[in-house]
Amino acid sequence: MDEKAAKRLVFAMLDTDGDGIVSRAEYAARVERVTRATGRAADDPLVLAARTVGERAWAAMDADGDGGMTFDEYAAWAGAEAFDTVCEPVLGALFDLADSDADGSLALPEFTALRTALGNPAGNAEAAFAALDTDGDGRVVRADYIASIRAHVTGEESPMGEALYGGPLANTTA
Repeated sequence: MDEKAAKRLVFAMLDTDGDGIVSRAEYAARVERVTRATGRAADDPLVLAARTVGERAWAAMDADGDGGMTFDEYAAWAGAEAFDTVCEPVLGALFDLADSDADGSLALPEFTALRTALGNPAGNAEAAFAALDTDGDGRVVRADYIASIRAHVTGEESPMGEALYGGPLANTTA
């Protein structure tokens, strides 16, 4: 999958109302959905940390400060540098919310809860888990998870990305 197509799929997940603009509220809702899916309290330190890095990410994405991000703005912004400096902390914080025993890895139920809260169909999340669990130990480690998402958004080969977006979202064009 090329980089632009990969970005389009990620953008479509962020644009939950499908209007072609990701709003601050849509972006912030990601943390709240994962919080609910994982049963964490609103004042849990991990939730507060995820909100903080999410706010920093939004400030970087919405560079013109108009409260919305179009696909063209996202495509121009997203890439390896933005991933490494802005997205990785957010994705890591969301991973940590799902990591119920704080061991740095997710079992299938934790992984599925995280990815479905972020908008992937459960079947796609299960396939992505299988793609990442290369040693068959029933766990996906944080570093592998982050690396696979980075590979996807930068247009590199990502078995997890292919699995996550291999279903209904694969045909999304907005």
